[in-house]
Amino acid sequence: MSEQALKELGDHIAATLGDDVLKVELKLGELMVTVRRPSLIKSLTFLRDDPTCSFEQLLDVTAVDWPEREERFEVVYILLSYKHNRRLRVKVTTDEDTPVASAVPVYNAAGWFERETWDMFGIFFSDHPDLRRILTDYGFEGHPLRKDFPMTGYVECRYDEDQKRVVYEPVRLTQDFRSFDFLSPWEGMTNVMLPGDEKAQAPDSGSKP
Repeated sequence: MSEQALKELGDHIAATLGDDVLKVELKLGELMVTVRRPSLIKSLTFLRDDPTCSFEQLLDVTAVDWPEREERFEVVYILLSYKHNRRLRVKVTTDEDTPVASAVPVYNAAGWFERETWDMFGIFFSDHPDLRRILTDYGFEGHPLRKDFPMTGYVECRYDEDQKRVVYEPVRLTQDFRSFDFLSPWEGMTNVMLPGDEKAQAPDSGSKP
């Protein structure tokens, strides 16, 4: 779709939703619309039902963490229109404590996507029918895709033979795991003969003297 067509669509969305829209922008050939958090469900319903938009399918719900901002999270909804063969990104912002309305009443597929966003970022979706963790283990602490989550996590699990069960313990890394040479396995294997290397050293029997 041409940039002019996307711009006209953005103008149509902004004109119809009015003050519910905070920003319309065109980046990297994609249309992005930022809406007010209280107007999310109204905006998604319009984008689904309006004939000019017809975004019938929700492809994904994810988020971006900007810890330096007052509302650190951008929740991103990726929509697809089969009728017009185009995509749209809808964004709302929130903080660690303020919930975002669940999009399940508008797009049933939002159920699992919102569970994943809750699990990874800790963004709460109000009125979600079953908001539970979906990727991490039972009893997992924290939300791994937050920028302030430690790279090694908080705890590690192992099977304890004495207790005959899985136990959780604080992460302990030996010094060997803290030192990296940043070489690929192939770059580091300079003095190792691998199967097939002998062919490169053997003289070419088919060549003339």
